[in-house]
Order: sequence, then structure tokens, then C-alpha cells
Amino acid sequence: MKNAYFFGYGSLVNRDTHHFEGVETARLTGWRRVWRHTLLRPVAYLTVVPDEACEIDGLIAAVPDHDWAALDERERAYDRIAARHQVIHALAHAPDIAVYSIPHDKHGTPTETCPVLLSYIDVVVQGYLREFGEDGVRRFFDTTDGWDAPVLDDRAAPVYPRHRVLGADERAFVDDQLAAREVRIIRR
Repeated sequence: MKNAYFFGYGSLVNRDTHHFEGVETARLTGWRRVWRHTLLRPVAYLTVVPDEACEIDGLIAAVPDHDWAALDERERAYDRIAARHQVIHALAHAPDIAVYSIPHDKHGTPTETCPVLLSYIDVVVQGYLREFGEDGVRRFFDTTDGWDAPVLDDRAAPVYPRHRVLGADERAFVDDQLAAREVRIIRR
């Protein structure tokens, strides 16, 4: 794929989790984020599912050296899906763009055994705050399903491999958004 890009809608929105170049804000149409777990991973992650009425914010970035192998490895629980016609961006050229999605028959609803990690939510929200501000974070929450999933409070000992430390204001903002949605926080 010449001029290959990918659309990130979760942790990839936080630029501190990667070193990709050519990063630009963008919008993906026809998809909605949802929390899901897969047998390929012990905890829940974000994926996208088709939803013609939805648009989600995110980032696009150039695939380093047009080498999908490394990116496919990072996103190994996901399938890579062509999405060029569904991404709105400000690039002067029209690159091929892919989005990663866990196949429908390979994911399930998060459980206490396979919960959403608070450290993962923190990373995602920090990225959205930096890229899209507080309104962008609210859009992230509004365009993501599965907030009835249990969320493991792992901030003291983060399980998420690309976790980041949040400032007090960022933590409070995350906590307020979760409380507004009555998200169930679990501890182990």
C-alpha cells in the first residue's frame, strides 16, 4: 500500500504510546467504539463495530516504511480493514487508510475475569484531552458502548503495558466521566 495510513481510535490517540510520524487528527464515519474482550488477551480493549449513524474522532498516522507487519503485531487481536472512504482528514493527498477491528466472532462482553483496565482508559482519555479537549473526551465517551463493563482500578499497579501517569486534573476528569456513566469500578 503506497501512502499507507492507519486510523487510531483508542490508545493510539495518545502520542506518548507510539513514535509514528505523519500524525493528524481525523474522523471515522460508519463505526462506533465498543469495549470487548477476546481470548487473545486477558483483559478488555476497545474495538470498532459498524454503525452507519456514528462518527468517531481519532488520529491517522503513516505506517512506518509501509511495513504493516510491526503494526499488525501491535494490534494482533484485530483484523486490519480498509477504511479510506470512511476517514475524513486534512491531508493534501488521498492515502490508503486502514482501521483495526476485532472480528465479530472473536470478541465478547467484558467480565470481571476479563475487565476493562482503568490504566487503559486513562491513556485513551489523556490522548483525547490533548488532541480534542474536554468536549472531545465527552464525544469519546458518548460514541463508545460498553460502559456497563466492570473496570479494574489498576492505577496503583498498572497492568496496561503502555500506561501513562496522569496529572491530578486528568485523573479527576476521567473519574468524573466514569461516575457520570455509573461505571462499576472493581478492585482486586
